[in-house]
Amino acid sequence: MNVRTVFRHDWTKTAMFRAERNRLACCVRRLLPARVARRLVRQEEGSAAVEFALVATPFLALTFAILETALVFFAGQTLESATSDSARLIMTGQAQLANYDETTFKNAVCARVAGMFDCQNKLHINVKKYTSFSSISTASPIKDGKLDTAAMGYEAGDPGDIVVVSLYYEWPIWVSLLGNELANLGGNRLLVATSVFRNEPYK
Repeated sequence: MNVRTVFRHDWTKTAMFRAERNRLACCVRRLLPARVARRLVRQEEGSAAVEFALVATPFLALTFAILETALVFFAGQTLESATSDSARLIMTGQAQLANYDETTFKNAVCARVAGMFDCQNKLHINVKKYTSFSSISTASPIKDGKLDTAAMGYEAGDPGDIVVVSLYYEWPIWVSLLGNELANLGGNRLLVATSVFRNEPYK
C-alpha cells in the first residue's frame, strides 16, 4: 500500500463522517420542536399561579361582599342607636326646653355617628307628632325611585304628644353578595331608623 492509497482511504473516512454528521444534525433539528414541546408540557412551576388566577377573582369578590354586608349591618345598628339616643332628647323635653330647631337636632344626631357617616350631606331627619298611635305611618318616603325629602320636617311636640323620629341615610353599595342585592334605592342601601314614643310631662 502506497501513500496515495492511504490518503484516499483517510479522505473517504472523513467524507463519510461528515455526511453522517450532517444527516444526524438534520434529524436533531427535526426532533427539536417536539422535544421542546414535551418539555413545556411537563413543566409545572407556573401551575400554582394559573390556578390562583382562576380562583382569585371570585374569592376576592366574595370576601369584599361579605365585608360590605357586615359593614352595612353595622352602619344600620349605629343609626338605630343614634336614633334612640337622640329621640330621648325630645321625649324628655330637653330639646324643647333648649329651643332646638331642625339644624340643632341634626347636629346632636351627627355627634353620635361622627366618623362613619357623611352626616351633614346625606343624613335626613324627619320628626313628626301624631294625635294617636294608629295614625302613624312609618313607610319610607320614596317617590319615583328616590328619597323624597320635601315633606320632612321637625315637630318636637309638647308634653304628652306622640312623636316619631326617623333617620334616613343612603349608604353606597359597591359589591353584591352572590346575587343578594343589598342596594334598594338605585345603587345605594337606604338605611332607616325609627323611634316612636310619647313625650314625658317635662313641664
